[in-house]
Amino acid sequence: MADNTDNHNRDGQGGEELPDDLKRLVDASEEDATDAGEQDVEQPEPGHTVTSGPVSEEDKARSLIDMSTVANPHGSIIEDANGGEGTTVRAAYLGKEMASSFLEYSMSVIVSRALPDVRDGLKPVHRRILYAMNESGYTPNRPHMKSARTVGDVIGKYHPHGDFAVYDTMVRLAQPFSMRVPLIDGHGNFGSIDGDSAAAMRYTEARLGKAAMELLRDLDKETVDFQPNYDESLEEPTVLPARFPSLLVNGSNGIAVGMATNIPPHNLGETIDATCMMLDNPEVSTAELMTALPGPDFPTGGIIMGKKGILDAYETGRGSLTVRAKCKIEEGKNGKNSIVVTEIPYQVNRQRLLEKLGELVREKKLPEISNIHDGADRHGIDIIIELKKDAIPQVVLNKLYKHTQLQVGFGVIMLALVDGVPRVLSLKETLHYYIAHQEDVIVRRTRYELSKAEERAHILEGYVVALDHIDEVISIIRSSQTDKEAAARLTERFGLTDKQTTAILEMRLRRLTGLEREKIQSELEELREKIAYYNRVLSDPQLVRDIIKEELQEIKKKFDTPRRTQLSDAAKDLDVEDLIAEESMVVTVTKAGYVKRLPVATYRQQKRGGKGMQAVNLKDNDYVEHLFVASTHSFMLFFSTKGKVYRLKVYELPEASRHARGTAIVNLLPLEKGETISAVIATKDFPTDEYLMFATEYGMVKKTSMEQYDRTRRDGLIAINLKDGDRLISVRRVAQGENVIMVSSAGKAIMWPEDEVRAMGRGTMGVRGMNAPADAKVLGMEIARPETDLFVITEKGYGKRTPISEYPSHHRGGQGVFTITMTEKKGLLAAMKIVGADDEIMIMSEEGVVVRTPVEGISELGRSTQGVRVMNVAEDDRVTAVAIAAHGKKKHAANADGAEELDESSIDEMEE
Repeated sequence: MADNTDNHNRDGQGGEELPDDLKRLVDASEEDATDAGEQDVEQPEPGHTVTSGPVSEEDKARSLIDMSTVANPHGSIIEDANGGEGTTVRAAYLGKEMASSFLEYSMSVIVSRALPDVRDGLKPVHRRILYAMNESGYTPNRPHMKSARTVGDVIGKYHPHGDFAVYDTMVRLAQPFSMRVPLIDGHGNFGSIDGDSAAAMRYTEARLGKAAMELLRDLDKETVDFQPNYDESLEEPTVLPARFPSLLVNGSNGIAVGMATNIPPHNLGETIDATCMMLDNPEVSTAELMTALPGPDFPTGGIIMGKKGILDAYETGRGSLTVRAKCKIEEGKNGKNSIVVTEIPYQVNRQRLLEKLGELVREKKLPEISNIHDGADRHGIDIIIELKKDAIPQVVLNKLYKHTQLQVGFGVIMLALVDGVPRVLSLKETLHYYIAHQEDVIVRRTRYELSKAEERAHILEGYVVALDHIDEVISIIRSSQTDKEAAARLTERFGLTDKQTTAILEMRLRRLTGLEREKIQSELEELREKIAYYNRVLSDPQLVRDIIKEELQEIKKKFDTPRRTQLSDAAKDLDVEDLIAEESMVVTVTKAGYVKRLPVATYRQQKRGGKGMQAVNLKDNDYVEHLFVASTHSFMLFFSTKGKVYRLKVYELPEASRHARGTAIVNLLPLEKGETISAVIATKDFPTDEYLMFATEYGMVKKTSMEQYDRTRRDGLIAINLKDGDRLISVRRVAQGENVIMVSSAGKAIMWPEDEVRAMGRGTMGVRGMNAPADAKVLGMEIARPETDLFVITEKGYGKRTPISEYPSHHRGGQGVFTITMTEKKGLLAAMKIVGADDEIMIMSEEGVVVRTPVEGISELGRSTQGVRVMNVAEDDRVTAVAIAAHGKKKHAANADGAEELDESSIDEMEE
């Protein structure tokens, strides 16, 4: 019946001829498929071919391998080409066969090797080790035994796998840095936290730990099911009674096929408290459970950063923890600091950590470190990291957290077997299944003890009957010819059972004394009380829970230890800012758009009238337009002349030498053509009760809450809408109740309360703040605080300071009053600032010359005076910018161009 297609398939790809054996198999399968539709299948004789069901045309069109395997799905007996007897062939889809076989293998790995049981928290190998040691009598009250003997018992009786795998597991159960509650008491070298391997099993000794006996307790009271071992010569428990929640206490980790588990260890006392809380209230919430069990407790200590990962893990079974080493900073005698690492994260190899630290120092990635000592002894695992004199310990520590395993992630996957099926469990589910297991253990133990008590009471009741009729019992026994006759007569006479009769016949004569009778009666009464109690337990689920709770509390008293891992509320991830020391920087922005930063201490303090020192080498026709002082961790808000705002951190600005020009700001900000920076605000936060006050060259002002600028965009945000031809010239922070003062190039100033301007959104134009003459422009705007002075300076370096109290308060929109007498010799008004008596000012000219001088050295004069020489300006030079550095006890919340107050109480004098 085979057609051309069949022949082609039979020949295989490329027209190759099939082997004779395979041809015979395919032909037989096709014939079987045809015959199956016409007649019933007869039972074959050995050595003959049989049919096994029809084959579809689709099956016949399959590939060579598929044809040979699919054609006869139920199996056939075919003749052996070599003349042998018939061979049974089981045919199946190759894909299905692979899937089925792999699934069986996967489930074998999942159930029999890699994943713990939710009830006792143990994998089969752990369970078999503990059971084998218990059966062999290697208990805490017995001497240690050779580890090789235990390993031999395990692999010979219960676990048919490699001896090294069993020994490695046994070693881990004995390591206090791996297990929160070690289950094996090891004697000898069982490895170290440095990664040293344990000694060979022939050298070490071990016995069960006391805590392990609590996992095995009541095992002999039919509390769990048993199953045959691998050769069915012995039996082993399918699960241990586990009288405390071992899955949570010691955790577990393992990789199965297509899944993994990683359960962190917990504190025994806290875990028991959480279990008792759930016993009292099965509907308890995760948040309530966390009051008793706040988080994992690693045997190596450390610090868990943040609680969100813990909550996620407890609620969903999956979470991510950040674990840090515990470090302290110590100050040495020579002024140098040291970082001492006292605890490291869980499962971190201490020796590799030391090697990584040394590698980072050699590669100059941690130049602040001068030396590293291994301070480990029998009292601790200290790592001592000595720092150079100028190093800031917290910054170095942050770098260590980022680049080494002093900070690691711990991914929680609470996967365990529930009724043989792997499931990701929440904390409540884990405790629920453990409590259900304990309820089953208590019920089965009670049934066992009830059965034993009833058997004993039954025997004692027979004793009592015999003792009440002792003379007659003795007479019956003496007059009987055989044991059977005596038993039958006793049973008939007193209505005893066979067990009672046998016990009476085996009773010794000394039991006939009066004292023994009292003992029997007393024991019988006690047994009746126990039987009544056991029956109450079996009929009252709440009593079962009370027993579990009571026994858990007893275990807690025996084995509870203080928490080792500290929990921290701080969950902030390390970023670049944590790796940069916080210090005050001078930031300069030139008219041509060059920006740089360098430490404040670079500039030395001078007296009034000094010549200054070179601060910036500038190109022709360029001059410094903005100069301010801010912390490296401050946000920098750059406001452009087109009314847009850009945000950077101070540390993101390029640091350059005192003579360097800096970096073009277009490399840092996406400025449009013709757009320049007109104002800068430095701030660490964005309070809702503070506002930014904007001023334009045309005298327009606008007030907007700072919180509206707590966001960033790569191409900038709209800060203010401008009229055609107008420019943004100033932005200041302003709080409720403050006064605003504006100065024009015409030498006039106007002061008005900030509430004259209502708060508006970012994309608004504002209202009129000052009405400047047509040939003049608004020079600047400042916040006028009480007991401060308005400092003004002309292009030729003549300036003065006038108390704010001399300026009357007006409504916004006026021209103001004179603040300085203008002369041609002194030039136009160049800059204005609000200063305090303890402030220092930094004045820069367009040629890049800087003068730094105390404010108290500048004369305090009236509004209409001409001022004094503050800076000796060259003939072809002119003053362009002024900044303020806070000095002494009195500080201002804002200074030059909106920079926030300095953290330092003073700026150190620095020689040129």
